[in-house]
Amino acid sequence: MSRKVAIVGVALSDCGRVDDVTPYALHAQAARRALADSGLGREVVDGFASAGLGTLAPAEVAEYLGLRPTWVDSTSVGGSTWEVMAAHAADAIAAGHANAVLLVYGSTARADVKAGRRTGNLSFGARGPLQFEVPYGHTLIAKYAMAARRHMHQYGTTIEQLASVAVQARANAALNPEAMFRTPITVDEVLDGPMIADPFTKLHCCLRSDGGAAVLLAAEEYVQDCRTRPVWILGTGEHVSHVSMSEWADFTVSPAAVSGRIAFERAGVRPQEMDFAEIYDAFTYMTLVTLEDLGFCGKGEGGAFVDAAKGRLRVEGGELPVNTDGGGLSAQHPGMRGLFLLVEAVRQLRGEAGELNEARQVRARDGQLPRLAVASGTGGWFCSSGTVVLGGD
Repeated sequence: MSRKVAIVGVALSDCGRVDDVTPYALHAQAARRALADSGLGREVVDGFASAGLGTLAPAEVAEYLGLRPTWVDSTSVGGSTWEVMAAHAADAIAAGHANAVLLVYGSTARADVKAGRRTGNLSFGARGPLQFEVPYGHTLIAKYAMAARRHMHQYGTTIEQLASVAVQARANAALNPEAMFRTPITVDEVLDGPMIADPFTKLHCCLRSDGGAAVLLAAEEYVQDCRTRPVWILGTGEHVSHVSMSEWADFTVSPAAVSGRIAFERAGVRPQEMDFAEIYDAFTYMTLVTLEDLGFCGKGEGGAFVDAAKGRLRVEGGELPVNTDGGGLSAQHPGMRGLFLLVEAVRQLRGEAGELNEARQVRARDGQLPRLAVASGTGGWFCSSGTVVLGGD
């Protein structure tokens, strides 16, 4: 079999500051909303995928949701997990191994810290090769900071250009009533913030929130029964690069250079045809280098490409709107945020992003609804990447 696959339902749970709920409850809330969005009943779901911070196994979450799937995925490669899972689900549906696959995530990352249940991550663990880095305080954020510094040294990228990513993400968040932080910021305000890990000040880093998301993929024959316009999976790619920093061949190249190339080739389209992009942005450097590696600009040209004065990344007037909801830097970031990229991309392609604020809706160059988009998630410290090319109906 070789069936076309569409995303037919998307939803977020309550996000931002959500106290006194469990991750299970956020999973359930997002799942119910995504099914309602699609118009399909729970009985059609025969595939299930989840992963998360902590011990939430897919079998446990599926039981909590009242599902009995015959296809399951628990891939866990950090923030890119959801783009990789979407690729696996699309392959399974195309091959006839499943008909409708539900991807769900929920996390109380902010509430856990507030309640003293979590401390800052040193790493994904301290066993195996990471045992040689963790004792020296080589935290996740420090690894991103090192990579950013290398790009600055090698290509002359400036700290102001990196700050421009945060400024434009906040400008997009200002249009989004659901974003956690909406007050506009300037490059100077980003630079004047408290230092977290050189060169990153506070506003170079993602926020911490609670929240969940769900995405329902289904075979083409189910589309006619759905209440929403389908968004088609056109091409996917995935790549795992390294875990140890000593095994990362080039700090200025992310695994999106491989996953993106594969996804665009499989979709039969070019980066320049995309109407907008949703890119994992735990730190400003992630956006910059991923744009380079996906082919939106040349290697080393990312700094000039994202310069705030040009406004390329903004929904209003930008030639390539990026992270149209405000991204992890301003909208929400409850841990492994990759699923949120897919939710936002689908809403934009269906023309629904402007329901609460018309200015938030991306338009194609001809003024019509966007037709093509790319969502690219990154896991670890550029350890993994999953890229999905999407097309509107």
